[in-house]
Amino acid sequence: MESAAVRIVSRRMVQPLTTTTTPPPPTTATGNGHCHPQKEEVEVIHLTPWDLRLISIDYIQKGILLPNPPVTGADLIDAMESSFARALARFYPFAGRLAADERGDGTVTVSLRCTGEGAELVHAVAPEVAAADIVSSLYTPPVVWDFYSFNEVLGADAAISGDLPVVSVQITELADGVFVGMTLNHSVADGTAFWHFFNTWSEIHRRGVDDGELSTPPPVLRRWFVETIPVPVPMPFPKLHDIVKRFDRTPVQECFFTFSGESVKKLKTQANSEIAGDEVSVTISSLQAVLAHFWRAVCRARRLPPEQETFYSVVVGCRGRLNGIPPGYLGNAMVIAKAEATAGEVEERGLGWTARLLNRAVASFDETTMRAWLEKWAMAPDFTYMDNLSSAGTAIVTGSSPRFDVFGNDFGWGKPVAIRSGAGNKADGKATVFEGPERGGSMSLEVCIAPDALARVVADEEFMDAVSSPSPAGGVKG
Repeated sequence: MESAAVRIVSRRMVQPLTTTTTPPPPTTATGNGHCHPQKEEVEVIHLTPWDLRLISIDYIQKGILLPNPPVTGADLIDAMESSFARALARFYPFAGRLAADERGDGTVTVSLRCTGEGAELVHAVAPEVAAADIVSSLYTPPVVWDFYSFNEVLGADAAISGDLPVVSVQITELADGVFVGMTLNHSVADGTAFWHFFNTWSEIHRRGVDDGELSTPPPVLRRWFVETIPVPVPMPFPKLHDIVKRFDRTPVQECFFTFSGESVKKLKTQANSEIAGDEVSVTISSLQAVLAHFWRAVCRARRLPPEQETFYSVVVGCRGRLNGIPPGYLGNAMVIAKAEATAGEVEERGLGWTARLLNRAVASFDETTMRAWLEKWAMAPDFTYMDNLSSAGTAIVTGSSPRFDVFGNDFGWGKPVAIRSGAGNKADGKATVFEGPERGGSMSLEVCIAPDALARVVADEEFMDAVSSPSPAGGVKG
């Protein structure tokens, strides 16, 4: 849907562009996860429990604000389309379509069919929107949500329809810059895979190199399954529609808080010094210290009673934690760690104690725990829903990672000025973490909570003392 400020100029479907004239033989996935050539058949990638758990939520929406490019209009879009098509050749499952198989025995399976039908590329213009409108305020303007396709579209919608792309990129020309917003079906891949693709695309465009010359490694396309679960995973629902739940979206506001490297180091030092006398040796990470600082501020801002149970859910990546999951794994490979306490404990027991709760939650996941979770999920599927993210204003959930390479996405005319996400999965208590714009350990939190509580966070001197001022408008010059 177009807004008054953003006008759609064109839409096109972009297919993977290969440099060879003869494509490799297609393959189909077998029950043990291997792929074997099958003449004239479409390659099928069966979704894992990690993937299927997220089919009930919105598409991922993340994007970057870039300086003014050297070419504009149709010339810009044609050039971006060319490099996009080449990136899709490497990540060809992203040009496929999700398909649901209602099997007639009371179960349904979902797979990604590598049909090569293409990913969507949208050209939009917003001549009245300046880069400063986005970066010069703590509050994120609502127009940012219009820089993305598929707002409020669930992952399952693509499998039910059978024709929705799993990836859509919208390139929006602003008054003095360009915003590249990518939308990706969350049941197809997670944030690690999302930025792997983005990094590949920007390098192809910037360097104009062929596949073999890229510094970004190729993705690992084969899905990983626990040996004891069936493939494909049958879910105990007659139709995929039975999994879908839609909710009224709770009004929220967004702020974008950046913590300098010095500020992050100070919080980490404080948190570790506060638990230095504990019996068990624990080292609080920079991220855990920042999130604990945020959790304490939100408990104060929400004015929760001291006895109110509150929890913080943090995404834990499985790459490097589970044998068989390489760094370039293309699907979802993450679980949710949950730290719980009362609001009174979080507020009164200090930064170190709160950060240690988060540390324990993350440390609780090892290979045995993850394998057990995957096996249990296959027996009794449990889906993530929008209302789980909010929990009546008592919870926080943080996704993404400060390790993702956001500011390395230079398309050839300057590094990104800023990162902002779209409307996808925005609920009261959603916070997204990104790498900061400066070298030396800075990081940013995109915070989404109820407007009255957010206003109190912004007015909270203890919290804001660690936050940097918004970027000046002059920072958009290329």
